[in-house]
Amino acid sequence: MNAPRRTKFYRDKLNGKWLGVCAGIADYTGIDVTLVRIGTVLLTVLGSGATIIVYIAAGFLAPVKPRELYDQNPEEQKFWQGVRVNARRSARDVRSRLREIDRRLADVETYVTSSNHRLAQEIESLR
Repeated sequence: MNAPRRTKFYRDKLNGKWLGVCAGIADYTGIDVTLVRIGTVLLTVLGSGATIIVYIAAGFLAPVKPRELYDQNPEEQKFWQGVRVNARRSARDVRSRLREIDRRLADVETYVTSSNHRLAQEIESLR
């Protein structure tokens, strides 16, 4: 069996009301599930009724969210929602974080390997 993909759309039966499509859309995009449900009702009432057909089709065609994906912490869940929405921006953010970590590590390395610890302490106290 294949491992669940975090970037795939799944129906969220655990948090869903009927088929879990609105909860799945909310989980996939990061939009509040109440707003997704209100939007679905508005599209159904104001539209031609195609929303009902699309909802039912998605309810039967989309796979159910695997149990392993319910165990994500909120920070990880937010990260994967960002990847699904805009993968390039997410990659740029990760590179930026890694550069910042690398810079901080270089600062620590310079501080630790400095031959004049007293001078380094005095400089640090001035910051």
